[in-house]
Amino acid sequence: MKLSRMFSMIGQFHPIVNVLLVGTIFARIGSSMSLPFLAIYLIAATDMSPTMVGVTVGIGSLAGMFGGFFGGYLSDRFGRRIVMLAAIYMWGFVFLGFAFTGIPILFALLNAVNGLCRSFYEPVSQALMADLTEKEKRFSVFSLRYLAINIGVSVGPLLGTLFAAMSGRLPWIITGCVYLSYGILLHILLKKFGIRKIEGEKKEQVTMKQSWNVIRRDRAFRYFIIGGIVTAVAYSQMTSTLSQFVDGQFANGVELFAWMMSVNAIVVVAFQLPFSKWAEKHSPMRAITVGSLFYAIGHVGFAFSGSWWLLILSMVVFTWGEILTFPAGSMIVDRLAPDDLRGTYFGAQTFTSLGHFLGPWLGGILLQGFSGEVLFVTVAVVSIVSIWFFRVGEMQSEKAKLETMRVGA
Repeated sequence: MKLSRMFSMIGQFHPIVNVLLVGTIFARIGSSMSLPFLAIYLIAATDMSPTMVGVTVGIGSLAGMFGGFFGGYLSDRFGRRIVMLAAIYMWGFVFLGFAFTGIPILFALLNAVNGLCRSFYEPVSQALMADLTEKEKRFSVFSLRYLAINIGVSVGPLLGTLFAAMSGRLPWIITGCVYLSYGILLHILLKKFGIRKIEGEKKEQVTMKQSWNVIRRDRAFRYFIIGGIVTAVAYSQMTSTLSQFVDGQFANGVELFAWMMSVNAIVVVAFQLPFSKWAEKHSPMRAITVGSLFYAIGHVGFAFSGSWWLLILSMVVFTWGEILTFPAGSMIVDRLAPDDLRGTYFGAQTFTSLGHFLGPWLGGILLQGFSGEVLFVTVAVVSIVSIWFFRVGEMQSEKAKLETMRVGA
């Protein structure tokens, strides 16, 4: 889908939806100018070790994991408009905070708030899009949103290196201003269109206790959650230790990493449709298996690439894994979940974010204590090990179905 076609399509939606779609492009350009380089920025701005850098980067995912359970409740309690705008404004100040602090504990606190803002804004903004769009057009809206995200990410990292060359703080300042401007514009338009409190369709409330009970009772789902956590440990290296490794191994490493991040987004846009068509003809388990193997090959490529082109090629293969595993994971949860507990199952899937916290921490330990080669070979093995958990989960699911059939007979 071309960018011109995207802008021609968004005119058919509610003005607020159009603003959210276009705003997504600029917001993702801003965040991808800065957040992918957080590990490098922390090393330059502080005396933190790679291990502590990993903890600081990962704490955003940990905070987001818990925040995801409360964002929906808060939107129902106070209204989606208030929660969404509060998250955007807070996000803007978080990025400005990154620019002007030099204290490690404050960096950790800011990234925790960053994770909370994301966990509040993302689901609430998607719910608002659904509220303002007819059911038959919602698939198009969310497809355009996914495209908007990747357009932003394909441009942002390269702009980030350009601005960082002027000043290390500049990408963070620009990102903060982008989010604050986006919040002000959205605030004005929401007021103009008289949207104060949009309830939309009532959704099942998901609490931490409910999610934990689902994992405790459903053995198959428990293995899938563990598999998701293990996969996240491997995947999260792309946003934490990979930037440190590339910056340390290559001249102009920051620029190279920016190109790698842009390639990641471009490959998603280019290959999403053909890979989706392939995945539709096969089971989600096969898609996850192939995707995890792509992750492993990509990590081995990161470990032993001696040139820009090999690193770029490794990122292409790694991204193929991302395209396959992300939607396949959602399909598995959807198939496992009873109709009356679908919201709880998807809420419980948030526990996989634990891997995005553990990954940067463990990766930092390996990078600091051994080498990048050891780190990426290790996470390649971890990617393959994750397949075992998913397959055991699939066997447990089949076993549960057979037992249900026997009871019914």
